[in-house]
Amino acid sequence: MDLSSVGAVLLDMDGTLVDSDAAVERAWRVWAAEYGVDPEAVLAIAHGSPADRTVRRLLPGLDDAAVAAAADWQLALQYDDLSDVTATRGAPALLATLARLGLPWAVVTSADSRLAKARLGAAGIDALVLVTVEDVTVGKPDPQGYLRAAELLDVPPARCLVVEDAEVGLRAGRAAGAMTAALKGLDGDLRLDDLGQLAELLAGAGPRP
Repeated sequence: MDLSSVGAVLLDMDGTLVDSDAAVERAWRVWAAEYGVDPEAVLAIAHGSPADRTVRRLLPGLDDAAVAAAADWQLALQYDDLSDVTATRGAPALLATLARLGLPWAVVTSADSRLAKARLGAAGIDALVLVTVEDVTVGKPDPQGYLRAAELLDVPPARCLVVEDAEVGLRAGRAAGAMTAALKGLDGDLRLDDLGQLAELLAGAGPRP
């Protein structure tokens, strides 16, 4: 994969840029207990997806109002649970490298704005361009969020590198027509151990057109 063609980097938040896996899991386990759903079934599909999409898959009998209420409650469980939220391994190095190379970047997350800003703040990350679930009409795996980020950065999607740790997000990146980099053993155009590896690869990729 030729990283010299990358014109922007579009990063998922939870599990990619911010290590919030424990907080996410705690919230979904509490939610599952309250709604009488198997927590393991919840965790198998919840990561990387908007809360309302996960609720609909788990509780297909709920009407729209009930789905919205259940999703809102799930997010509410996460707002103040920031005690162990940190930047992921290699994230500071990657952001420093992007700044040095003059490469624009954005965060594209299935969280709402309040939660995204809270978690990014806890991790010490200031995202100038942030696309949340509130900025789209359809969440991942729909490409809308990544297309919106590319538009805001004024970079063609084909020159964007989407970095994800969940298959639902990688599907969104592919559907947007972007290059993909995958964490946690998933398959993308590029497979990464951590964001520090991506920093090194981008730094060594040479000049960009």
